[in-house]
Amino acid sequence: MNTAPLKGKTVFITGGSRGIGRAIALRCARDGAHVVIAAKTSDPHAKLPGTIHESAREIEAAGGRALAIQMDVREEEQVAAAIARTVETFGGIDILVNNASAIQLTDTAGTDMKRYDLMHGVNTRGTFVTTKHAMPHLAKGSNPHVLMLSPPLDMKEKWFSPHVAYTMAKYGMSMCVLGFAGEFRRHGIGVNALWPRTTIATSAIKYVVGDQLMQMSRTPEIMADAAHAIFCKNSRQFSGNFLIDDSFLASEGVTDFLPYRVDPTKPLAPDFFVPDEMVPPKGVKGGI
Repeated sequence: MNTAPLKGKTVFITGGSRGIGRAIALRCARDGAHVVIAAKTSDPHAKLPGTIHESAREIEAAGGRALAIQMDVREEEQVAAAIARTVETFGGIDILVNNASAIQLTDTAGTDMKRYDLMHGVNTRGTFVTTKHAMPHLAKGSNPHVLMLSPPLDMKEKWFSPHVAYTMAKYGMSMCVLGFAGEFRRHGIGVNALWPRTTIATSAIKYVVGDQLMQMSRTPEIMADAAHAIFCKNSRQFSGNFLIDDSFLASEGVTDFLPYRVDPTKPLAPDFFVPDEMVPPKGVKGGI
């Protein structure tokens, strides 16, 4: 059994300076992967920890090779330059993780158009333009994958009415999954989506909502482990899937989810966008 299946693979992650993107980067690094952190945060944020340079140092310490690139995913020239620099440095791209995302959970009256444009520019457009420029290199990659951190397409009013603008922007990423999976199949590129069943304990959650929700969350490592398992799948046979983290990991043989809980004594807070029919896995420890 290959204990380091991503060794030598090049993984390009948008927005990987903190949170889930950082956790995925470190999980890939433990295999000896080449990991590119392409995000805006080069200098420390006033309230949120993590920069591209800090993530790069952690990647190197974990056993991977790192490349930190300051990039605004809304700017096509910056995206194209980052992809070109990655190929120049590591010789290609095997895995693309569209992780960068902007969020604001406001109703229509409370959403100014500047924020609307930001969410659509980062989420939907950023996913499209990054994938567009990475695709020719992925087509030459070894077992190439594209992963969107976006939800299943569940066209229910309850997901849209509280925050139409955000839902549209996030579902735009998922529509890219649906389209790219079919378009890129002839190139052998697997395109999938991954979404958490529960809230994930990130610094953004703590900053926006507070410590109480953090204690009712799972750690980013559950998403990182699920992403790693996706990357190990045969890209020609595993594509077009909308996956929920715990259900997918359970299908891969994981039975104990207690290590992913921030506080095992607290109930887990469910995330939104999880379809009613996608029920939690049965017969596991630490389930919801």
